[in-house]
Amino acid sequence: MSTAPNTATRYDEAAIEADPTVPMIHIWRDFTGTPEQLFRAHTDPELFARWIGPEGMTATILEWDATDNGKWRYSAGDRNDDPQLFRGSFHTVSPEKIVQTFTWEGMPDGVALETLTFEDLGDGRTRLHAQSLCDSFADRDMWLRESGMEIGVQQGYAALDRMLADGSL
Repeated sequence: MSTAPNTATRYDEAAIEADPTVPMIHIWRDFTGTPEQLFRAHTDPELFARWIGPEGMTATILEWDATDNGKWRYSAGDRNDDPQLFRGSFHTVSPEKIVQTFTWEGMPDGVALETLTFEDLGDGRTRLHAQSLCDSFADRDMWLRESGMEIGVQQGYAALDRMLADGSL
């Protein structure tokens, strides 16, 4: 599905879909919160580190400049694993849209171009639409089938839900 779903549909869990025509991943997720809160959760490094990734994983921000042309880098792991490193560049940072690159340093030649938008649904909820344009269909499919991305997305967004509900965001 390459077009936005109907706003009457609710996404209390992330809908993750591969675009059949280009090597892109689409993710839709609704949150009880404002677009401003979701924007902050994606641009404030302390908030971001609290929700990103699967349960039991700790994210450590190594570099973070959430401005146009800024950079980011973080490590993520649990006590038993070597941390995984992720990095990218912010291209556009505005309350309506974030455009950035994303690279897992375990696959340093694979770069995705990500666009995140925050749509006010008008009922106290906001829809996040994330799209990741990968280098190839093979890379996209590896992310979807072998990387554990879906678990990290679902559990990370559940943590973000809890932050919105308890007022810590």
